[in-house]
Parts: sequence; C-alpha cells; structure tokens
Amino acid sequence: APETMAYNLEHPKIANDITELIGRTPLLKLNKVTKDCTAEVVAKLESLNPSSSLKDRIGCSMIVEAENRGDIVAGKTRIVEPTSGNTGIGLAMVAAAKGYDLTLVMPESMSLERRVLFKAFGAKLVLTPAALGIKGSIKKAEDIASSYGDDAWMPQQFSNPDNVKIHMETTGPEIWEQTDGKIDAVIAGVGTGGTLTGISRFLKSKNKDIKTIAVEPAESPVMSGGKPGPHKIQGIGAGFIPINCDMDLVDEVVPVPSSDAMTMARRLATEEGVFVGISSGAVVHAACEIGKRPDMKGKRIVVIVASFGERYLSTALFSDLLEEAKEQVVEEVKL
Repeated sequence: APETMAYNLEHPKIANDITELIGRTPLLKLNKVTKDCTAEVVAKLESLNPSSSLKDRIGCSMIVEAENRGDIVAGKTRIVEPTSGNTGIGLAMVAAAKGYDLTLVMPESMSLERRVLFKAFGAKLVLTPAALGIKGSIKKAEDIASSYGDDAWMPQQFSNPDNVKIHMETTGPEIWEQTDGKIDAVIAGVGTGGTLTGISRFLKSKNKDIKTIAVEPAESPVMSGGKPGPHKIQGIGAGFIPINCDMDLVDEVVPVPSSDAMTMARRLATEEGVFVGISSGAVVHAACEIGKRPDMKGKRIVVIVASFGERYLSTALFSDLLEEAKEQVVEEVKL
C-alpha cells in the first residue's frame, strides 16, 4: 500500500500504453494571483494528464478494476456512460487503447470541444436537453444500456467506488509525497465527489488536521443547503450530492459564482501562464479567499486544477477571444 512506502512519482521511461502515463502530475506554486494571500497556494496540475483532465484517472480505474473482476471484456462489452465531458474523454481515451465500444451521453450545454473529442477518440455521442442537466443524461444512458442487454456496462462514476479508490491510491499519496507531508488544506471542486473524497480520506489518514474544502457553483449551492440551478462551471455542481461525495470528510463548502471562476481562470493564463478550465478558476478563487484569512498565515493550501483550458475555447470562458480571433484582419506585407 502507498501508505507504507514512498510513492513512485516517476513515469516509466517508455510506457507500454497510454494508461501508464496517467497521474503523477506536478505541483506548481502560484505567485501572482495569490499576492493578497498570506498562505501559500500550490496547484496540482491534473490538466497535464494525457487527455488533459483529472478524469483520466477514473476513466482508467473504473475500466481496469471491472476487467480485473471479470465484469467486462474488450471486444464484447459495450460501455455506456453519462458525462459532463471530462470523464467521457478519459473513458474514450482508455476505450480506444483497450478496444471497447463506448457510447457517451452528455447534456447539449457542454462545450463543443467535448463533442469533437469524443468522436475523435472513436466514441459514439448522444446529446440530452440542457434543461434536464446531468440527470437527463443519466436517465438516457440507463435507457440505452438496457437496450443493449447483457453486453452493456455502465461505469456509474457518481456511485462507483473505484472512482474514490483511485484518488485514495494515487492522487492523495502523490500530494503527500510532493509536499513532504507539509500540507494544511486541500481544495477541489465537486462533480462526482470522488476526487475530494479519495484525496481527503488518504490525507486525513496521515494527518487528521488537514482541512478539506469543497467548491460548488454559487448558482447551484446544494452542498450548502441551497437549491440546484443552472450555472457555467462545467464538470462540477451536478445539482445533487453524489453517493461518492462523503460529506463527513468535508470541513467547509465554498460557493463560487461562475463569473468569479471565469475571471480567475483567465487571470491564471495571463498572469501565471497556467491555462485551465472554468472549475480550476473556481478552486483557485476559493483558495485565494481562504488564503487571506489570518489563521491561514504561513499555511500551505493545495488546489486541484482539474482540466486544461483548450477544452473551453468555445465556451463563455473564451467566447470573446474566439470572436476576436475569427474576425481579426490580415495585415498587409510589403515585399
């Protein structure tokens, strides 16, 4: 078990397949966006996974663990999963490498890049109405799976224990190893809850005083006891508290407005050279607020940067730049 030994942070010199390159992501100290903080804020760059998000970890683990149990077989099993995007991309990458037929069901409101990426990896895509949110995609995926009969398998990321397990066995130990155990708080957005639950379960087993802070959209503050609602922070804020989210581990919930998440995501690119998605903006925004508190002086906060910014070029995050780039005039060249 990783608890008893130093966790290996090295990738193989030559990997046998793409799944061997998942995880072992670097930590980066943030310097400029945190200038008002007395705490140190360090980002875990899950955006540097092979398909650019932390969901590569569960896309791989849910498939591999099911294979090990004999639940699924490549070339026979048809995998069906509802997703807000990144889990689908992780699953599509792994399904391509291992030879699985994959159907992904996603709300129409998620970024165009996600749709193209699914198809680029060879997965089938079914879209569901935006108004129904991820719940609509879950229902549709269940219908599709039952139409496939015995050959169908649904990973069920919101309730699959292998989601939490991979973060307990890899992400958590990586953070502990990379910080030499010097960590006071961990902050992550909650989509399925697997990331925060798995990381926290491991870190709190090493030091029960480490604080676990969950981030959710202010427009859909269900963890804070509010009502679900539409928001623009793709991948978190499902509108319900998932089975994989162990609220007993959560010390504090920070609601972040979509606009603040986007502002910080843009600042991370221009001020730190760190190109990230909307939920990463949300967690860094939360870290900057918490890092200003007097009791956090000299403490270290680790934030989970979930995905890479290129996946969001068509969204509200970068829509102005996309328009500007499309309409940019070609300059004359004097020969």
